[in-house]
Amino acid sequence: MADGQLAAILFDLGDVIMREETEEKLDGVTQRAELVPGIAALLRDLRGAGKRLALVADTREGTYLNVLRQHALLDCFGHFAISDLLGCEKPDRRMFAHALDGLGLGPADWPRVAMVGNNLARDVRGANALGLVSIWFAWNGRYRLEPADPDERPAYQVGEASELRALLAALDLGERPSAFHHPRPFAWQDAP
Repeated sequence: MADGQLAAILFDLGDVIMREETEEKLDGVTQRAELVPGIAALLRDLRGAGKRLALVADTREGTYLNVLRQHALLDCFGHFAISDLLGCEKPDRRMFAHALDGLGLGPADWPRVAMVGNNLARDVRGANALGLVSIWFAWNGRYRLEPADPDERPAYQVGEASELRALLAALDLGERPSAFHHPRPFAWQDAP
């Protein structure tokens, strides 16, 4: 990232912010869920540092509102691109473009925007198609763990919020930290 500071950071919801296995649903809408360890503090710190954040999620309207309100995180985000409201799902470029437009970012800014997601086919493919910095947040083995083709190959891979924090800080300084380049071992497979 030769141009320095990140213009914005986009986040997926499920298994990036909230832990999908903890969702409590009513009529298909998540009422509450626990968070991925360390993610709430990271979001608050990023927002406190003046970073522009948007949520880009394939979810129901009530789900993201309920979970973010439950954990007092709704105000961390400057814009929301929600599939239920937009009538399309990732990797459709409209999902990402809606978030970027809402943050006031044009195509010239896109190479300085990071997309953090857990799904290679949706998050990484969609981010790569727009020239965003794709960050695969692979902290569990819930979804496919190998890219199906080069369009699903993330620029970076992290396995926990502390690694994501370190990577975003380095990217914001204009660095390209090779320690986080994909592929990396999965943290849950390295445990004794």
